[in-house]
Amino acid sequence: MASKATETYEIDPVHSSIGFKVKHLFSWVQGRFDTVEGAITLDENNPEASSVKVNIKAESINTANAKRDGHLKSADFFEVDKHPLLSFASKSVKRTGETTADVIGDLTMHGVTKEVPLKVEFLGKGPGMQGETQAGFQATTTLKRSDFGLTWGKMIEGTPLVGDEVQVNLEVVGIRKPQETAKP
Repeated sequence: MASKATETYEIDPVHSSIGFKVKHLFSWVQGRFDTVEGAITLDENNPEASSVKVNIKAESINTANAKRDGHLKSADFFEVDKHPLLSFASKSVKRTGETTADVIGDLTMHGVTKEVPLKVEFLGKGPGMQGETQAGFQATTTLKRSDFGLTWGKMIEGTPLVGDEVQVNLEVVGIRKPQETAKP
């Protein structure tokens, strides 16, 4: 049974960012996914009962370079025509501090599902500009793209053109769903 402190927040795509960076030769290339939807169920009295589900449109990848984005959408990387969504569904939440938690969940990307840990910080909640309740979260993780079958790569004189490790940074704002009124 859900406690009174359990609240469900829809991810606000306008104020949320799913960002990443990956090594490209001797520097970092940053990017993001522009289309995200999902929900966070937050139980402040029992954080371990909280959960999150997210869907990200693979075709919304944006590295501020149309040619590179086209390559990332191709069969060399995300194959967006075959694998249109990246999804994450939490399996467990473990509180690690007053406002922090480790969230373990299944990430499905490029048709491969792997367990991924997120380091999450709850940034707070309160009224938004329209009087709705908002909550903010930040999460980070590091993935190996090869774990998800994203293995395209070239070497230039022994240096990989694209690194295998991808640093992921999520800045998420959730808007609380209105409470349904019981009908007589």
